[in-house]
Amino acid sequence: QVQLVESGGGLVQPGGSLRLSCAASGIIFRLSTMGWYRQAEGKQRALVASITSNSITNYIDSVKGRFTISRDNSKNTVYLQMNSLKPEDTAVYYCNALLYRGANDYWGQGTQVTVSS
Repeated sequence: QVQLVESGGGLVQPGGSLRLSCAASGIIFRLSTMGWYRQAEGKQRALVASITSNSITNYIDSVKGRFTISRDNSKNTVYLQMNSLKPEDTAVYYCNALLYRGANDYWGQGTQVTVSS
């Protein structure tokens, strides 16, 4: 099993920045693609960004140029640097991990990001 713990969320004004962290523990030698998802009030959970084990990244159009996903494999941690935040970025952000040779994925508990003036 893999356990994921997110941190770094909070309240920020429009135009501000936050850096989210997701620390993995458990069967960490099997970690493959990891990603960040978000779920806003009244909406479904949706992908924000993903990163493969060899650091190939993917972003949805609405965050390109503002968000950066990265990972530190020595620390078993994935990050989401969020700059130029907008009110529409307000959501609970969740970390997700896939495993090599695994049929399941894993989720963190979520961390709240609120962008408001």
